[in-house]
Amino acid sequence: MGVTCWVLYKTLVEKDVDTAYSPPPGYTVHGIDVSHHQGDIDWELLRNQGSIDGQPLSFVFIKATEGSDMVDRRFSRNFSEARKHGIMRGAYHFYRTSAPAKAQAEHFIRHVTLEPGDLPPVLDVEVKPAEVGQEELRQGILEWLVRVEQHYHVKPIVYTYHAFHQQYMNDSVFNIYPYWIAHYYVDSVRYRGPWAFWQHSDAGLLPGIKGAVDLDIFRGSYDELRKLVIGH
Repeated sequence: MGVTCWVLYKTLVEKDVDTAYSPPPGYTVHGIDVSHHQGDIDWELLRNQGSIDGQPLSFVFIKATEGSDMVDRRFSRNFSEARKHGIMRGAYHFYRTSAPAKAQAEHFIRHVTLEPGDLPPVLDVEVKPAEVGQEELRQGILEWLVRVEQHYHVKPIVYTYHAFHQQYMNDSVFNIYPYWIAHYYVDSVRYRGPWAFWQHSDAGLLPGIKGAVDLDIFRGSYDELRKLVIGH
């Protein structure tokens, strides 16, 4: 997640990331998001030794599906290992405009079983091809969200980066869904509006994960995070 939307940013303005990068101040509930790009994760080591800004790892979002036919090859193991090791987990779907929204929603539903204590499902939307109109994009996103909410009986979380939201999703119809905003290497989110999660870096280094991993925070306390989970 986040790779596509930051290619241009990295090409034009990226500078070397300090490995001592500190998370934005004032937040205590930290998490990560992972996919097959992180390879084989040592979940026991991550659980026992992984911490962010001195705080334990509280949650993890795991890539499940993409489009209408792709399943992340690490999803099944990552999803089961997260629960086994007591880390609050969630699953996300990468939205592709090349496939019908309903087919994508059904694909996610077929492959993701959410249980009490899991975070709501997530729609990762960050790409709008030139040939897709803004209204068509919005209608597809909304169709996915409505169908998935019908199935899981909880409002999905919407992941996107701040500029994409402002350009393509700045519509009150989406404000009923919790937002997860991607905005890297800044002290505060430059998005004016309510948000629940913030992906603030793609350069995290944690025990149990080879290479970099995305870092996230929840805007609230751990007790408030638990109020979002299924079955609360």
